[in-house]
Amino acid sequence: QVQLVESGGGLVQAGGSLRLSCAASGNIFMINVMRWYRQAPGKQRELVAAIGSGGTTNYADSVSGRFTISRDNAKNTVYLQMNSLKPEDTAVYSCNVNAFVRLRGAWDSYWGQGTQVTVSS
Repeated sequence: QVQLVESGGGLVQAGGSLRLSCAASGNIFMINVMRWYRQAPGKQRELVAAIGSGGTTNYADSVSGRFTISRDNAKNTVYLQMNSLKPEDTAVYSCNVNAFVRLRGAWDSYWGQGTQVTVSS
């Protein structure tokens, strides 16, 4: 009912930048919180950044000051601008949204397929 398509991952040298995008489509009435998570090999998934429908943002301490989350409500899209990348930022990044789906008449959580970000030293 809701599909999330991510793009923008890839290989970059330390100090470089990448911009991730995640577009939601389907029978969506409303999206409130949009989030980016990441999971590195052998580690637990961690919340990287979140943005509310009004634009309020939160960041993990490890990325604060380097990453910026933003959203385009008209396009149901969330972005993650990643600057000053470090090798420890290497992970699979996944987007997650809370969406109200018309046919279901309820809020639910949806995930993207994930995109690999690799930062070389």
